[in-house]
Amino acid sequence: MQGKGTFISPFHRPRCLAAAAPAGKAKLTHPGKAILAGGIAGGIEICITFPTEYVKTQLQLDEKANPPKYRGIGDCVKQTVQSHGVKGLYRGLSSLLYGSIPKSAVRFGVFEFLSNHAKDESGRLDSTKGLLCGLGAGVMEAVLVVCPMETVKVKFIHDQTSANPKYKGFFHGVREMIRAQGLRGTYQGLTATVLKQGSNQAIRFFVMTSLKNWYKGDNPNKAINPLLTGLFGATAGAASVFGNTPLDVIKTRMQGLEAHKYKSTLDCAMKILRYEGLAAFYKGTVPRLGRVCLDVAIVFIIYEEVVKVLNMVWKTE
Repeated sequence: MQGKGTFISPFHRPRCLAAAAPAGKAKLTHPGKAILAGGIAGGIEICITFPTEYVKTQLQLDEKANPPKYRGIGDCVKQTVQSHGVKGLYRGLSSLLYGSIPKSAVRFGVFEFLSNHAKDESGRLDSTKGLLCGLGAGVMEAVLVVCPMETVKVKFIHDQTSANPKYKGFFHGVREMIRAQGLRGTYQGLTATVLKQGSNQAIRFFVMTSLKNWYKGDNPNKAINPLLTGLFGATAGAASVFGNTPLDVIKTRMQGLEAHKYKSTLDCAMKILRYEGLAAFYKGTVPRLGRVCLDVAIVFIIYEEVVKVLNMVWKTE
């Protein structure tokens, strides 16, 4: 309570009044909306970008000791089309599609849940908290979805390119893998996957949060054009590629059909370094860069637009 003679500065705004002003507070996204929008975005994105994912995986599995089957990206595409037609670039799509939808759903659902609790009273999420929320989202998607689905995808693609493929389709492949190795067989490379996905989403959401905060300035409700969202997303994707491609290479090796050659994630890294050199950790970087930039741009654009639609038809406030 202010005394009778107390001077109150005209520049002073009580904290409670500032927090109560609805106009300056950003709207929070309900986790349920994030799960639905994320799933839709993930499904559409993977159908568009899968050929580059196929080429990336092929190049990473093409170890120097074999000797190499492909001379580069163009040669990989050429040989695949000559042997199996254009549809050959989509072999293994089903396994990735079944994983992409729940992966994006879990990622955005967990991120929005965590960020809703981390935002300040104006609804603003600072970059550091964005990084931590992204890390949490990445770890959860790795454990619940990415590790088992990526293991199936890598083994399926590797099998289909062998002389005598033994998997007749996605579900047949999953059954055979579990029959041969148990459920553990679909969780190969868990440590590498958690490290990869955690760092991936930490970097992406850190960059995305930083760019959005920079653009919005003091107005947390300022609208962002979808093309600008795509540009921000592509930038975040590029940053994550250069930040963790070595982990992606290790993860792919740990989940391949020859994973038995490695005792652990560290053993895999040491053998790659010893027998193939430092450059091997960046195999597939170019096709991965193109895919990830397009991937993240598409996902964020679709996600943001679907959330806008859901906000009109699904009232949660």
